Amino acid sequence: MKKRCDWCGEDPLYVAYHDEEWGVPVRDDDTLFEFLILETFQAGLSWITVLRKRENFRKAFDNFDYKKIAGYDQKKIDSLLQDAGIIRNKLKVHATITNAQAFVKVQEEFGSFSKYIWGFTDGKPIKNDFKEMKDIPANTPLSDAISKDLKKRGFKFVGTTVVYAHMQATGMVNDHIKSCFRYEEV
Repeated sequence: MKKRCDWCGEDPLYVAYHDEEWGVPVRDDDTLFEFLILETFQAGLSWITVLRKRENFRKAFDNFDYKKIAGYDQKKIDSLLQDAGIIRNKLKVHATITNAQAFVKVQEEFGSFSKYIWGFTDGKPIKNDFKEMKDIPANTPLSDAISKDLKKRGFKFVGTTVVYAHMQATGMVNDHIKSCFRYEEV
């Protein structure tokens, strides 16, 4: 039996996410944007809730096409707020559109969002050394700095905890516990 981080439990969806995605360095803008949006909607909820709705989000938000999302009109917003397959939070829906617009501006300035976000770690994942889940922080001085910079650039729902979760999900930090089989793999 493989030793995993405790947070994924035994739910097959959670286990697959842990084993295949969480902590794997992501450098393509499309996937970075997807995780940014999913983390936005996760704020205040459990990650498994978002994972269970992930495919619904993908359909509702045009396969996470940030260029399309940046141009959403009121009719599209209204349809999203009626879509029971996603988390229907008006502020988060509006934040998604705002974040898509800010995402495009960052791409224009840096060449890609990936160059921008990975620039905070000099392009390399931070490999932490945690033995137990209770040791893993909810935020760090680095996530504080990234959050502050994202907000300055117009992003919404990017508090330090959301940013740290994004860093974990996209492999900017390796927060698998040392005894987890994925710790050395990612």
